Amino acid sequence: MKFLTLLLLLAGPWTAAKPQGNNGHWSVDHALDGFTTDELGNLYTLRGNDLDLYSRDGAHLAHNSLNSFGPISRIDAFSSLKPLIFSRAQGQLALLDNTLSLQGAPIYLSRSGFPQVTLACMGVMGRIWFFDDRDLALLRVDDQLQPVANTGRLDQILSFTPQPTYMEEADGRLYLVDPAHGVLVFDLFGTFVRTLPIIGVQRVQVRDGFLWYVQDAALHRYDLRAFTQEPVPWPDGKPTLQVLDARIEHGRLYRLLPDRLVVEPLGL
Repeated sequence: MKFLTLLLLLAGPWTAAKPQGNNGHWSVDHALDGFTTDELGNLYTLRGNDLDLYSRDGAHLAHNSLNSFGPISRIDAFSSLKPLIFSRAQGQLALLDNTLSLQGAPIYLSRSGFPQVTLACMGVMGRIWFFDDRDLALLRVDDQLQPVANTGRLDQILSFTPQPTYMEEADGRLYLVDPAHGVLVFDLFGTFVRTLPIIGVQRVQVRDGFLWYVQDAALHRYDLRAFTQEPVPWPDGKPTLQVLDARIEHGRLYRLLPDRLVVEPLGL
């Protein structure tokens, strides 16, 4: 009886990952609220406040239920050793380790002088970016939450009031997504560089000189050197109206559908 109980405990929520042979195809077979990947190809999934970590081949590596944290609005795995979670509703963030365990207590941003942070992401040297909705500014802070860069009011710099939905740092740049105006690019000192003409998207991913995004259930990539964009066919060659988001890592495509997440070779 004890042995049977142990088997049932071991068959936790991670059993939904189903490798499909050894050709790089596998899936997480239930609906998700969000996901991300890291530079190693590991997959981080969010369902409610349950976080799960899978290897690039579908092996389940870790699970954590952070029910006391507040609704998680962002997982950022810029660093695979120190992923960040952020709760916009609660105005708090926390750093995890590679087992999804908390590294110290959550940080309440309002108590640290940042009362209206609506976006947060990680960057190089352990720096963290905030978008402050009250001051309409991007802030870059160190691990003690001391500012090291501040754009100043973006409405004065851009001549419009930004309403960003996502941001990430990559290759020495910060990419701030404003669906109505495009992808706004800044350097690490907070200086505005340019606007990429990608309208109507909610999230992007920058990898190896390309900016990837899903629009109208189709996959696109924007060449950050040539400033050109092109559609990229899905691996099965079939159009679909159900792709919610996608990411690219090491030639693999992580495709989020309403009822599951599918991992497969991209084939480019």
